Amino acid sequence: MGRMNSFPALRSALTAIAATALLASCQTGPGRPVYPELSYAHLAPIRLNVADTQVQRIYASPGAKPNVEQLFPVRPADAAERWARDRLQPVGSEGVAVVKILQASVVEVELPRIGGLRGAVTTDQSERYDGVLEVSVEASSRVTNRQVMVSSKATRSRSVPEDITLNDREKVWFELTEALMNDINASLERQIYDNFGTFIAGPGASNAPGPGPASRGPVRVEPLPPPR
Repeated sequence: MGRMNSFPALRSALTAIAATALLASCQTGPGRPVYPELSYAHLAPIRLNVADTQVQRIYASPGAKPNVEQLFPVRPADAAERWARDRLQPVGSEGVAVVKILQASVVEVELPRIGGLRGAVTTDQSERYDGVLEVSVEASSRVTNRQVMVSSKATRSRSVPEDITLNDREKVWFELTEALMNDINASLERQIYDNFGTFIAGPGASNAPGPGPASRGPVRVEPLPPPR
């Protein structure tokens, strides 16, 4: 009799185990992608007649909505700092170039949705992401008492549908950062070569690479280094 009573208990235990496994598989879902760093190391460095380059992050993210840049797989401010490290090469004996990240925000804007029966069969665009990236580069020399500054401000927007997955949303965020940085790279390179004069190093300022399409090519994505 005791052996017969054990079957319902065993069946209940197996059901509980199966339910737990199903719940775990639903929660895990497809793995989240790992996004690469954005890099400009493949482009010719901008050789500056200064002894040092510095990066100052003036912009401080609120870290809460409507700002969402803190959620990005690659944050605009991080990408801008990487640009400065990759592209600006100090080769002089004195002077300094200071890169200031003045703005690096992305704001989430809720979009109006269609209501009623039409809304029930329509996939609306639910949010728009407005990105602003502003960066300045200033070179100065105490010996020549000369100072020059250029700046660039890029704005981009992307909207997403209401049924977008988290992975696809993060892909949009990554592409938004990439687009902002492509604009900043092209604009700042052109302005530096047009305005920095003797701060451009090389056999001669006229021999410095110009702001043509080849020198301000697109961002290169580089795999993240393996965790240590």
